[in-house]
Amino acid sequence: MTSFPTSLGTSTADEIRLLGQDLTADLMGKVGFGELAFWLVALRRPTPSETRLFEAVLVALADHGFTPTAIAARLTYLSAPDSLQGALAAGLLGGGSRFLGVTEDCGIFLDEALARRDLPTDEALAGRELPSDEARAGRGLPTDEDGWDALALEVVREAKAAGRYVPGLGHPVHKVQDPRTPVLIGIATEEGLLGPHLQLFQAIGRTHEQVLGRKLPLNGAGVCGAALADLGLPVELLRGFALLARAAGLLGQLAEERRRPIGMDTYLTVDRNAVYVDPTQT
Repeated sequence: MTSFPTSLGTSTADEIRLLGQDLTADLMGKVGFGELAFWLVALRRPTPSETRLFEAVLVALADHGFTPTAIAARLTYLSAPDSLQGALAAGLLGGGSRFLGVTEDCGIFLDEALARRDLPTDEALAGRELPSDEARAGRGLPTDEDGWDALALEVVREAKAAGRYVPGLGHPVHKVQDPRTPVLIGIATEEGLLGPHLQLFQAIGRTHEQVLGRKLPLNGAGVCGAALADLGLPVELLRGFALLARAAGLLGQLAEERRRPIGMDTYLTVDRNAVYVDPTQT
């Protein structure tokens, strides 16, 4: 008989097991949803400190006002109020390089920069204490702010030479400082989870103006990506955590659309102000 191995969920007529635990006896009412989401991906239960930082990231990404993802969800609900799942999906499908996807893009960017210098990656950090200064020096990690700044300058120069943007720099609304950034860095510091991804990202924030010629804030989505990478989560899945968080925000947007709809006004504003342009004329 064919078997399909899994380390996640299984069920029988009498029992549901998840992550090797009895769902009803061991998990329900005893494990928070954020903690469970981490556990399902990492296949290890996060520590209380990791849970605090991870859930702070989820909260930071849940909602950010009338972003394109929220508008897409609301307009889809206007068009198909019988399809809540379609409206949620429409909002989630809009998560990309400009909104939400920055979390993963930044995590991958930092991880690749560290990996090119034979520094510890997310797998090396998973479930382990962050390396001491001696261990950092032995593996090439900077041990002080000057060292991180030198590395950051090198990384930003490489990106500029390759014609690449540095993900996580700049924000369409928060031009000076994203209010989420210092809070997330503060939590990581308090919990002893300020790892190499966050330290490199902070250094990029301090030094990028020397290369790019202008000062940009570190945005919250980028900090979230750095924090998730320092938690040892696979950088290729970081967008999934952003979407997990935004699903809650989109559900809130749709609940508000039911209470105080703006979808019809949004549609009519665009439709009634559409102006035909002859494609043969410039």
